[in-house]
Amino acid sequence: MGSPDRLFNRQRTVHEILGGGLAADVMLWRRKNLTVGILLVTLAAWMVFEKSGYTLLSLVSSVLLLLIVILFLWAKSAAILNRPAPPLPELHLSEEIVNEVSAFIRTHLNNLLSVSQDIALGKNPRMFFRVAAYLWLISFVGGLTDFLTLAYTSLVIILTIPALYDRYEDYIDRYVMVGYRKVHHLFSKFNVECIGRVRKWVLEKKKLS
Repeated sequence: MGSPDRLFNRQRTVHEILGGGLAADVMLWRRKNLTVGILLVTLAAWMVFEKSGYTLLSLVSSVLLLLIVILFLWAKSAAILNRPAPPLPELHLSEEIVNEVSAFIRTHLNNLLSVSQDIALGKNPRMFFRVAAYLWLISFVGGLTDFLTLAYTSLVIILTIPALYDRYEDYIDRYVMVGYRKVHHLFSKFNVECIGRVRKWVLEKKKLS
């Protein structure tokens, strides 16, 4: 059984909930160099896109063009000067990797299509309202900012909120549970009073009739 003083009565730690792997280590700052590196690289990329006017497609194309030109000139000059060629890894996809990726994509696409069909045919009203709410939220947030700013802000949130919660979870859980109990008590009291008033009003109407 989970502890009543923990949110959702959970038993597992935040690290375990996040998967317990490399991604969890990065999100919880257990590999600080990697986390800081990701934040700095994404910040630099965001500033490049915002200040230079580049789009993602134009930047990727420019970088690839520059890389291809450098490698081409390097290979030609190496052949002329009898120098070693550029140290490129073997660019080859094995059949096993392709099959695994295909199976992964097929499984998730089938699940998505199945859920979409249930929503379209009205078989899952709860999922319909949930998807509609998510789409409305994405549309609303997208109208306030651009995709790159939203992506960078989301990354900052992902790399800060779980880490702060993991560090101060005892205090956060305690105050959230106290607040939840107070709200639940007020709601129960309000609900009882409303039901009592409605019942009293119904009885009075019956007596008058």
